[in-house]
Amino acid sequence: MLKFALVGCGRIAQRHADLLSGGHIHGATLSAVCDVLPERARAFGEKFKVPSFTDLHELARGTAVDAFTVLTPSGYHAEHVIALAPYGKHIVVEKPMALTLDDADEMIRACDRHAVKLFVVKQNRFNVPVVKLREALDGGRFGKLVMGTVRVRWCRKQDYYDQDAWRGTWAFDGGVLSNQASHHVDLLEWMMGPVESVFAKSATALVHIEAEDTAVVVLRFRNGALGIIEATTAARPTDLEGSISVLGEHGSVEIAGFAVNEMKTWRFAQQQPGDDRVMKEFSVNPPNVYGFGHQAYYEHVVRGIRDHTPGLVDGLEGRKSLELVSAIYESIETGKEIVLRFRPRRCRLGQRTAS
Repeated sequence: MLKFALVGCGRIAQRHADLLSGGHIHGATLSAVCDVLPERARAFGEKFKVPSFTDLHELARGTAVDAFTVLTPSGYHAEHVIALAPYGKHIVVEKPMALTLDDADEMIRACDRHAVKLFVVKQNRFNVPVVKLREALDGGRFGKLVMGTVRVRWCRKQDYYDQDAWRGTWAFDGGVLSNQASHHVDLLEWMMGPVESVFAKSATALVHIEAEDTAVVVLRFRNGALGIIEATTAARPTDLEGSISVLGEHGSVEIAGFAVNEMKTWRFAQQQPGDDRVMKEFSVNPPNVYGFGHQAYYEHVVRGIRDHTPGLVDGLEGRKSLELVSAIYESIETGKEIVLRFRPRRCRLGQRTAS
């Protein structure tokens, strides 16, 4: 039984703790929690009947664990992963893995130096319809790719950002692109391939935060295909959708729903056995209260640790979507098309001196 310790007991920690403590992940259990706020750490520990700590070094030294799951604010991910790596335990880190490319590189180096596996949480890759879409791409069913689009139309009102002082700040969070839409940005690049260039516009429409709550991005992929990212937390009055579509010369697939969980379109010029069942069998994930993909994601992590196999999203893979998000912010700041690979100059994401 692999023992996981949670570092950070904020909003997302509830989902991780529910899975790890409830016997939902075969071969894994929750062994300890840590948060800088004593009352939050204590409440979490009491709720899940595990020891609680307020210092991550005391956590690492004071309890037997096999892996840490870092769930602190995004701007602290690098600091905490680098601090934990010398303890020689594997590390899971929530998205985004970091806010700057330099920090991501330091995380990768630290984990390599101490022979630690680094897993970046991208649970939507394990959604049932997303797995089916990837299977079609790997099978060459689309032929030449033409266009890929993701849409994130969610609702986050001012009270969401007011929960914690770091939310919506450049130094520790960023906006809809780096936070809510980061999973979708990852999916788009995973499906369509490396990005050649981006051009983006953003706005802060309905809330008072430093970063953006709305953005549109035009992408050109290296294979010649085009792409669109539409992302907002200004949908009102409730969440609307999280979707991805892939169009190619031989077929079209669209996955819709609130969290890329509902197969909406599955059409190919050449039919294959089983195509007639896809809309029914791959429309939603198996129903449970623990979200879409997190359970399969943790099972993947457990197998990776036990079998010494690489993670689907390791540090290098997680860095790809961070570089893309950084390039998008660079385009917003400069008003220019940005060609990847690049070094950020005007991107404010992760900059502690931002006003």
